[in-house]
Amino acid sequence: MTLRLGDTAPDFTQQSSTGEIRFHEWAGDHWVVLFSHPADFTPVCTTELGYTARLTDEFARRNVKVLAVSVDPVESHHRWIEDINETQRTRVNFPILADADRKVATLYDMIHPNALANLTVRTVFVIDPAKKIRLTLTYPASTGRNFNEILRVIDSLQLTDHHKVATPANWEQGDEVVIVPSLTDEAEIAQRFPKGYRALRPYLRLTPQPDR
Repeated sequence: MTLRLGDTAPDFTQQSSTGEIRFHEWAGDHWVVLFSHPADFTPVCTTELGYTARLTDEFARRNVKVLAVSVDPVESHHRWIEDINETQRTRVNFPILADADRKVATLYDMIHPNALANLTVRTVFVIDPAKKIRLTLTYPASTGRNFNEILRVIDSLQLTDHHKVATPANWEQGDEVVIVPSLTDEAEIAQRFPKGYRALRPYLRLTPQPDR
């Protein structure tokens, strides 16, 4: 099943390291980062889950829940979490789905046979409170993900959902943003962006970040 931006994230029920997860019900009115791992007790995954755990406060500030996926069983997850906590000096406090039957991996097309025969590649989905898919990323098994970039994209999505702006290349919190080309009414622009803007071209107008 190929999932595209704007599609509704498929619902599922699956066991996890913290008990049964009914996905849409568990997500509630939160944003969700759903991300998969090839297997338990693998080195890159161990660093990823540890780093994610250290970002707990950052995700909470953005109303984000985190949900990992691995095709190993619950008992394996619990043993692995002990290793993650010890080696990464943190505490994993989010669930890891025990997707031994590959149900979630299949729903979300996380198994790429030409890359890994029967394990999940490093897939990331960012899902909004309406259960719409807003971001998809796929990394090879050998490359750890940049979770700071995932936070940056969530910041951009949440900002652009509430203001008629887009974020330019390498944007970070506090940088200038782009007024969307579809907004042409000068009175509305003045009302929305009281700090003004600078037009490099009629279609390229930069303004201070409006929620700062």
